[in-house]
Amino acid sequence: MIPTHDLTGMILAGGEGRRMGGRDKGLEPFAGLPLVGHVVKRLEGQVAELVINANRNADAYRFFADRVIADAEDGFKGPLMGIYSGLRAAKTPWLLVAPCDSPALPDDLVARMVAGIASENGQHDIAVAFDGERLHPVVALLHTSLADDLAETLAGGERKIDRWYARHDWCKVDMSDCPNAFANLNTEEEKLRLEKVLMGSPSKEVK
Repeated sequence: MIPTHDLTGMILAGGEGRRMGGRDKGLEPFAGLPLVGHVVKRLEGQVAELVINANRNADAYRFFADRVIADAEDGFKGPLMGIYSGLRAAKTPWLLVAPCDSPALPDDLVARMVAGIASENGQHDIAVAFDGERLHPVVALLHTSLADDLAETLAGGERKIDRWYARHDWCKVDMSDCPNAFANLNTEEEKLRLEKVLMGSPSKEVK
């Protein structure tokens, strides 16, 4: 098992928010908190350091994390660049990544990802959350020794997370008991709909 002091948690909040009119999604209000605040609750106290990857509004994000880091390269180059930036910045052997726009992630996400990365064949280098139907590649646990390989991959023009994962020893972590927990919010309509569900009728799946 991976001890807490070997874990850095990172919330990805570096996108452009194009489908929300260019607004900074992590700071959008949701059920009484900015979206990023809900994800912070799933990680705080369970990692040695909590980092937010953000390319704007760094002062606002500092309230929620131990550190705020921007992408290693300018230009909003996508979540794989955010993951690379976190792998490079982490001071621990392991990096747990989660997106800022999934406010209903499981409360025990960290424990489940840590348990899931180990198998009878030994420990993998990457674990990815699986909701029973699809993978969620931005909910992942990665060994930070992968930073150099990812730097080379990005330099070659690759931007697809799943294609990079496929090059390494990775595994799924079964989260099929709570598929709704991985709802990510890309539009104002999605945000309002999930907020209504969470505020009106909380359940095990979206706690």
